[in-house]
Amino acid sequence: QVRLVESGGGYVQVGGSLRLSCAIDGTIWRIAYMAWFRQPPGRSRDLVARIGSGERTNYADSVKGRFTISLDDAKNTTYLQMNNLKPEDTAVYYCKVGINWLEEYWGQGTQVTVSS
Repeated sequence: QVRLVESGGGYVQVGGSLRLSCAIDGTIWRIAYMAWFRQPPGRSRDLVARIGSGERTNYADSVKGRFTISLDDAKNTTYLQMNNLKPEDTAVYYCKVGINWLEEYWGQGTQVTVSS
């Protein structure tokens, strides 16, 4: 059984920073990708950042230059460093991973609130 353990959300003022982490707990032998999505109140869940094989990354246009996704293979953990946060970044952030032969899992979500 695999589960994702997310942490790092919270409350921050405009211009502040937060770092989210998502650790894979369970037996895995291959990480195909790890990604972060977010869902503001009353809106859809959208991709924020993704890191795949060869550590190739892609980002939503709205976070380019402010957010950085990284992967620690030894810890089976991905991080999302979020800098220069804006009120529109307020959302529940979800980790999603593709592992082994593309089993996919979602984390439980962590709230990020940016106050002006």
